[in-house]
Amino acid sequence: QAIRNTAAAEEARQMAAVLLRRLLSSAFDEVYPTLPTDVQTAIKSELLMIIQMETQSSMRKKICDIAAELARNLIGVYANTVIIMFQKKVSTFFCFLVKHLHSIMVLKLQELIQKGTKLVLEQVVTSIASVADTAEEKFVPYYDLFMPSLKHIVENAVQKELRLLRGKTIECISLIGLAVGKEKFMQDASDVMQLLLKTQTDFSDMEDDDPQISYMISAWARMCKILGKEFQQYLPVVMGPLMKTASIKPEVALLDTQDMENMSDDDGWEFVNLGDQQSFGIKTAGLEEKSTACQMLVCYAKELKEGFVEYTEQVVKLMVPLLKFYFHDDILMFSLTIKRVRVAAAESMPLLLECARVRGPEYLTQMWHFMCDALIKAIGTEPDSDVLSEIMHSFAKCIEVMGDGCLNNEHFEELGGILKAKLEEHFKNQELRQVKRQDEDYDEQVEESLQDEDDNDVYILTKVSDILHSIFSSYKEKVLPWFEQLLPLIVNLICPHRPWPDRQWGLCIFDDVIEHCSPASFKYAEYFLRPMLQYVCDSSPEVRQAAAYGLGVMAQYGGDNYRPFCTEALPLLVRVIQSADAKTKENINATENCISAVGKMMKFKPDCVNVEEVLPHWLSWLPLHEDKEEAVQTFSYLCDLIESNHPIVLGPNNTNLPKIFSIIADGEMHEAIKHDDPCAKRLANVVRQVQTSGGLWTECIAQLSPEQQAAIQELLNSA
Repeated sequence: QAIRNTAAAEEARQMAAVLLRRLLSSAFDEVYPTLPTDVQTAIKSELLMIIQMETQSSMRKKICDIAAELARNLIGVYANTVIIMFQKKVSTFFCFLVKHLHSIMVLKLQELIQKGTKLVLEQVVTSIASVADTAEEKFVPYYDLFMPSLKHIVENAVQKELRLLRGKTIECISLIGLAVGKEKFMQDASDVMQLLLKTQTDFSDMEDDDPQISYMISAWARMCKILGKEFQQYLPVVMGPLMKTASIKPEVALLDTQDMENMSDDDGWEFVNLGDQQSFGIKTAGLEEKSTACQMLVCYAKELKEGFVEYTEQVVKLMVPLLKFYFHDDILMFSLTIKRVRVAAAESMPLLLECARVRGPEYLTQMWHFMCDALIKAIGTEPDSDVLSEIMHSFAKCIEVMGDGCLNNEHFEELGGILKAKLEEHFKNQELRQVKRQDEDYDEQVEESLQDEDDNDVYILTKVSDILHSIFSSYKEKVLPWFEQLLPLIVNLICPHRPWPDRQWGLCIFDDVIEHCSPASFKYAEYFLRPMLQYVCDSSPEVRQAAAYGLGVMAQYGGDNYRPFCTEALPLLVRVIQSADAKTKENINATENCISAVGKMMKFKPDCVNVEEVLPHWLSWLPLHEDKEEAVQTFSYLCDLIESNHPIVLGPNNTNLPKIFSIIADGEMHEAIKHDDPCAKRLANVVRQVQTSGGLWTECIAQLSPEQQAAIQELLNSA
């Protein structure tokens, strides 16, 4: 009512609009579904009516924002609900909203032509983009309703005062294309690309503050995602302006307090106080565009792969220095935009290596040498945990790309010191947080802050694990002497008094030692074997999962020294699998890793377990569907057993085949069977062999639900 009341002060109406949008954004689930149906309907209808009737441009924008927020919540939260009646209500409102947006767009497009008014049209285009971005494939039925008018705007809104409208429309078209997918968008792709190319051709004539620039950069990246490899032909046109924008160097200044006060009214400057009446200033104009451009370069490398190889050298020369995008040796700027530049720089490194593979090992090695030192140094010096985690993750991915021999002795020495320091800092920070919990000022707010710090520390610990994983998988047992400097710290992680994330990630590191360094890993068994056996029954499902995975790879890759421990582990794994709450959401991943570990023991260490006794139970636990990687392992072993005509698996006179069909069908339904994996073809061949048997096929199919039957057919069609 406050929003609708045009007699009220505009300030009061705007505040009401802001509060309503915030309510929908922060408490939608608690508020909206509890409203009576007629109230929900009235809200939708009135919002759309007010958008058309409102005369104040600033109010129109806020009401459009409310409508977009309501649509996002309805589509995103409830469109997939199992309650069919509510689905229909959501669908009805979505249709109602989209058609009203179209009506308003047509009306305001006419006003633009007749009167030159454009603000509401800009807001409507933004709302359409927001709805399409949220609705994704649900927007397909409305695609033809909007695209002609949007293309018309881009083609004809060429005047300087319409640059923002044109930029927002370009963004809207690209978001719609991404939402509806390549198949639907291709009917307009050629026209849209020509419009973008024409704009890009005129790029050099654009002023630096032209709002179309940032919209164009993002739109090209979305077009790349839509077109895939077909986008490669446009790179010669796109890359010049993109590199120019990504290379922007912000203006900086070292000022005394008086000079800073004189400039404080100058928009676009940010200042950091250095003390001694001095401040460090950065002009932020162009930073957002630079950040976006760097992210788009990442997108092109990711989507085009070897198709981007011609640009890898110039991009890597741009990106490596940006790992230290601080502006000043002694000043670290933490604004979100600047952080995004560093994150994009880090993210680009493994992608550029992937692109460069096609040029051969010499070119690839040269590129790696150019980035390696900078990456390691950045891991040691980056102060922001969000950026640091991305740098560490990218470094690990680079090692996986480059493989054995990519690090020299100096690299290992520096990296070892850095990782040791990160682990020591992890323990020190935990101690400091415990001290703060004893402080007299400790309260819930302090605890929340401490929990945030702890989450950040644990995330960095996961990245330490990522780096060690990549090194172990590349270097195998050769790296164990280097690892020994970290060993006491990793052992400390798995001590019983440590928090569960420490024990989880400590176990994950030892899992890698077993998997990639066996049988040499047994040298360190005294440090991890007893904790691993103990933790398979831990109260934390994450710890149980890490322990169970370790026991599985111990059976798969460990040498003869591990045999007695496989026998000891089996009843512990079975206890976890058969517990009453084993299949609950929080426990299912740990349970599936236990099931997989039992399968690995039967497959790789059959003399350590009573296979004939365990196998029927193992079959009854299948299929796995949450942990996709372990599901492939279990299906592969199941294929081994079926193909060898194992009597326990097939049963007398093949009586177990209907159960096997059910396992395969459920695995297909839960997408646990990867169609590009050789295992899928083996499973399909099992089904085809039964298909030729007549009566047995009929018996197997008859015991499946219609959904399971459809899943079996899908497997046959795709594998």
